[in-house]
Amino acid sequence: MKLEASVEIERPISEVWEWYAVDQVRNHPRWNPDLELEQISDGPMGLGTKIRRRNTMGETPVDGEMEITEWEPPHAVATSIRDGDVQTVGQATLEEKGPARTFLAISADMPWLDDSKA
Repeated sequence: MKLEASVEIERPISEVWEWYAVDQVRNHPRWNPDLELEQISDGPMGLGTKIRRRNTMGETPVDGEMEITEWEPPHAVATSIRDGDVQTVGQATLEEKGPARTFLAISADMPWLDDSKA
């Protein structure tokens, strides 16, 4: 199953990129409090960065890891996510719509979810 969402944000693309991609470890849990993130690789956020995850949404917390697999500032970031025995691929694209407007599109490909029941 592939989930998609998008939003137009009244901020310059550089600010949205910084908040969403560069500061992902700090900011993602702010809008998803069931997720704890910790960068486990050295250096700044970028291609190959590894992040430890803990998802506490269900009854039993699930530990996992994610890796940045695409990094094209300020336009695209993708991740390969493994939580327990499930694999998810996430991607975000940013498009400048003006000096202070950015279109952000997010998708998550979750082949382990059966979309026939959606």
